[in-house]
Amino acid sequence: MDFTIILLALTIGLTSSLHCVGMCGPIALSLGLNAENKLKFSLRNLTYQFGRITTYTILGAILGVIGQSFSFAGLQNYLSIAIGVMMIILVMIPKFYEEGATSLKPINKMMVKVKMMLGKYLIKKDSSSLFTIGILNGLLPCGSVYATLTAAIAMGSIAKSASFMFFFGLGTLPLMFATVLFGNFLSVKQRETILKILPIVTIILGVLFILRGLELNIPFISPNPDALKLNGMEDHSM
Repeated sequence: MDFTIILLALTIGLTSSLHCVGMCGPIALSLGLNAENKLKFSLRNLTYQFGRITTYTILGAILGVIGQSFSFAGLQNYLSIAIGVMMIILVMIPKFYEEGATSLKPINKMMVKVKMMLGKYLIKKDSSSLFTIGILNGLLPCGSVYATLTAAIAMGSIAKSASFMFFFGLGTLPLMFATVLFGNFLSVKQRETILKILPIVTIILGVLFILRGLELNIPFISPNPDALKLNGMEDHSM
């Protein structure tokens, strides 16, 4: 996975975390963490945060199976273009982007169970529950997560899809960590203003996947494997 994709995953994660502060912030604030002992607080906070990141990574690996099957069939480029188009369409459908798969009854029922389990663990508020709370938190509906998971399919392998979602999760870490530390420090108006960036970033990622699928021989953006092999042969002959 190249640096451009990693950077975009981190950027989407950072931008998405502004939405997470509003949606999942109440969960983070209800953890009952005390910042008086900075080391203990940091470890407990990170335990919760990496629970979320673990969920994103596992979901990426699961969807990576789809991408890898397309890659084995020689359809990786077509998949990349299709995913890029799909991401752009998702942004154009705000209702799906905000609610996503939760409009489907089976998914909605599963979310009800997840929220019930989350409530039970939040009551405990002990160290052993923090990682589980993070795991469950990562399953909660989120349009930006859906869009990023869609992009993860286009990575073409289980490892790359999982890595893409891991870096997305890392991108969400700074603001979510700060939310637990400082509370909900962003006003609703500030979040709404900054969140306007997220659809733009998603569209940029969609366009990038389309360009990668087209193999236009643009360095870092749309590499052409055949051209790279030819250049390698020319360098070798020299």
